[in-house]
Amino acid sequence: MELFNIIVLAIVQGLTEWFPISSSGHLLLFEKILNYSGGLSLEVALHLGTLIAVFVYFRKDIVEILRDLISGKWSTKNSKLGLFILIGSIPVALIGFLVKDYFDTVLSDLLLTGAGFMVTGIMLLIVGFFKNHKNANLTYVKSFIIGIAQAIAILPSISRSGATIATGIFSGLSEKDAMKFSFLLSIPAILGANMVVGPVSLSFNLVIGTIVAFIVGLSTIHLCFEHLLSRRRNFAWFGIYALIIGIVICVLSLFNL
Repeated sequence: MELFNIIVLAIVQGLTEWFPISSSGHLLLFEKILNYSGGLSLEVALHLGTLIAVFVYFRKDIVEILRDLISGKWSTKNSKLGLFILIGSIPVALIGFLVKDYFDTVLSDLLLTGAGFMVTGIMLLIVGFFKNHKNANLTYVKSFIIGIAQAIAILPSISRSGATIATGIFSGLSEKDAMKFSFLLSIPAILGANMVVGPVSLSFNLVIGTIVAFIVGLSTIHLCFEHLLSRRRNFAWFGIYALIIGIVICVLSLFNL
């Protein structure tokens, strides 16, 4: 049963890390449904899978960014994107370091989980009906503001991808530009979180979980980038889903059901 539980959680991670509906919240829910918790080792393994998916999907962009940065071509589009990612990573690094000792307590609170889903749902509904289509360029200030949104998403069930993509769109970016920056911005965030946790040994079952999370995550990135989230109105459907989930969780939590 352990392998079955890990595979289910890996599928959930692969889907919800990139769908704007909170992977942390869904993992908590499914762990309670399955009555199974794999602990930090499983969390690291599943995030490793979705992290590799980003590297594979955006491998060309990552190589070009590193190439231009290393060669000192600071004025190129790729170098600027790399610097934007660094600037956008500052808030989550600071906040993550300050509140890391409270993660377990906060993430295990069902009422906060439900509230986080509701915040995500409202945010996505607003994005779905947001009319600004000016397609502005990314700047250092916008990168930092999107980074603040990523830091806020440390709170339970506030979607990291949802918060960063929404903030990007609110700042005038196109859907695809906002998605691309959001997904690339996840790389230092996930790497940093795994470094805080420290090295873990991957058993056979955890390796399977990593592979499943990678395959599902890679497919989900493509689905989001090319189809689902390239149309702004689709954010509203994810918002309705997150809002309903949040209300149900809050009701169940308040009545101890």
